[in-house]
Amino acid sequence: MSETVNSEIYSLIYGSLIFCNQCGNLLDNPGDQDLIICQVCGETKDGSSFEGIESVTVTKPTAFPSILRNNRSLIKGNVKDGGNQATIEELCMKCGNNQMEFYTMQLRSADEGQTVFYKCTKCSYQYRVNN
Repeated sequence: MSETVNSEIYSLIYGSLIFCNQCGNLLDNPGDQDLIICQVCGETKDGSSFEGIESVTVTKPTAFPSILRNNRSLIKGNVKDGGNQATIEELCMKCGNNQMEFYTMQLRSADEGQTVFYKCTKCSYQYRVNN
């Protein structure tokens, strides 16, 4: 009989939630209650039947946002001179040279434009523009 009661009790439990086997309503946590009563259909369960049942809850690592975790996922690295740069005709504000190297990076949120980094090929003056 004890094994039948346990299997019936376990069939009512889903994670840390307990449901009524008559109507499917979510039941109150048994706690120290002697009797658990379904608020919808009135079905009753002996509270002591739920003693000693272990409930394990697992969450995904992404369930709770974390600034540290977000920083870990940002693209990190250095753009080396001559790497992914292109040369364009752009006037240098410092020396008047008309050639600049540039590259772009997505530094802000995805719904905002990329940041363009410029470097003068003559005097190495650098600046950036947020698109």
